[in-house]
Amino acid sequence: MNPIVENIKVIKNRMSNASLQAGREPNDIKLLLATKTVSAQNIRVALQDGETLIGENKVQELKDKFDSLKDIPHQSHFIGHLQTNKIKDVIQFADCIQSLDRIELADKLQKRLALEDKTIDAFIQVNTSFEESKFGVTPETALGFAQQLIHYDRIKIKGLMTIGIFSAEENQVRKCFRLLRNLQDQMLQKHIPVKELSMGMSNDLETAIEEGATIIRVGTAIFGKRINADSYYWNEKK
Repeated sequence: MNPIVENIKVIKNRMSNASLQAGREPNDIKLLLATKTVSAQNIRVALQDGETLIGENKVQELKDKFDSLKDIPHQSHFIGHLQTNKIKDVIQFADCIQSLDRIELADKLQKRLALEDKTIDAFIQVNTSFEESKFGVTPETALGFAQQLIHYDRIKIKGLMTIGIFSAEENQVRKCFRLLRNLQDQMLQKHIPVKELSMGMSNDLETAIEEGATIIRVGTAIFGKRINADSYYWNEKK
């Protein structure tokens, strides 16, 4: 068996066990393959094994791999920080943007989508760890931001996304995920359709599932270690 396929099986078993432990249906939780720096050839192995959801952090990688993978049914999510000058490309190659975090970005997305007569799915990124190095709206402003986005008819809000604090203290990680779940509850009460929660990676997926995650993002535990650390991709404030 291919190592990538073996690793997917291990992760999915963990997800299934965590779901059952939390009294949830395993099929309600999706695996997103975090494919930053992963070759199209290795992504293809995972897609041919039945996976359907990939996530890229860099618009250039999204573009570069598009032609090599377009013959296999799948969805591509953009999960990195999106600069406004990359909007034209991202709406051409991504099915969903998981990192919507400011009105300026929403404004320019709306205008470009209208120009091309398109819509796109999106998640609001929330900085639940309160770390300055991370992007995302603050928890205090998340509800107001979501209420503004209701008026953007080209942007279809599907859920919330967060990156939990990287900590060996499980209770600190859980606080991040529980905060996102509480924000989801508040928004659903206001009829904002944030049904998805994208949170949790290989080191904390069990906690994320206990707290309501519907999408788990896993990269290195499936494809192997990358040349650059996660911080190179996630914490790219410059």
